[in-house]
Amino acid sequence: MPATGRAPGGLGEQLAGKIEQLIAEEALPPGTPLVERTLAERLMVSRSPVREALRLLAERGTVGPRPEGGYIVRRHPKRSAFPPQFMNEPPGEATYLAIGEDRLAGRLPERVSENDLMRRYGQTRAQLGAILRRIVNEGWIERLPGHGWQFLPILTSGETYDQAYRFRILIEPAALNEPGFKIDEPALRRCLAEQQALIDGAVQWASPAQLFDANTRLHETIATCSGNVFILESLKRINRLRRLMEYRQSVDREAAARRCREHQTLITLLLAGERRAAADFIRLHLRDAAREKAMGHPPARDD
Repeated sequence: MPATGRAPGGLGEQLAGKIEQLIAEEALPPGTPLVERTLAERLMVSRSPVREALRLLAERGTVGPRPEGGYIVRRHPKRSAFPPQFMNEPPGEATYLAIGEDRLAGRLPERVSENDLMRRYGQTRAQLGAILRRIVNEGWIERLPGHGWQFLPILTSGETYDQAYRFRILIEPAALNEPGFKIDEPALRRCLAEQQALIDGAVQWASPAQLFDANTRLHETIATCSGNVFILESLKRINRLRRLMEYRQSVDREAAARRCREHQTLITLLLAGERRAAADFIRLHLRDAAREKAMGHPPARDD
């Protein structure tokens, strides 16, 4: 954990995770020198945050001091290597989140033009194009014939948000009892590795979008295992609708870590063939998450 006064998820913490990734991926043996300038060039940052990251790793025992100055690898990190999706914030993340917040708050109309969005958010056409492609893939905007874009329906009130959770409590445990249910072990193990990476520290700096994607990926993987296309498509639609409401909430990192540990337990039950126990567990998991979210989401605004 970061020392007192150090901001969780700060640049030094992020770089510490990336340096651990390098040590793990390149299997650097104990005693290998870690040169600040070389690391700064590889990570495309200045030397100061690299120095902070190395101090963090020294506190964890991953690196140690060199007699002549600097640091060496002491041991391979106990933390898991972080998947690529947690290593970098997606390009244009701040603008992407601002568009989502403005849409939820009613500050953006249903139909918009690229020129208006470029002026509003100070983006070039290429930068905005990448953000719009991401939003299209997530299902909350579409291009209009000719020119312009149209936002698609989303959840905009606490009441509909709560209804979405209640519907999930109905269908997700039922998915595990479908006659065509079949475990996709490789997919579940990928989700397990992702949740473990979050537990091991990535939850402290992952963006709201990265956390949402990791968690919905697990739930949709389980729905896919059900073999019931209606359960899967219903869950995907709900996840598209609630995405922006999730982003609007401030991220409670401690609660997010707790949910990741619950996901780990859920996957373990499924891999062990304990479908009935997993169904009971996912019902409680969703119920508790719904209560927690109900206390955290702000009321819809019309300004």
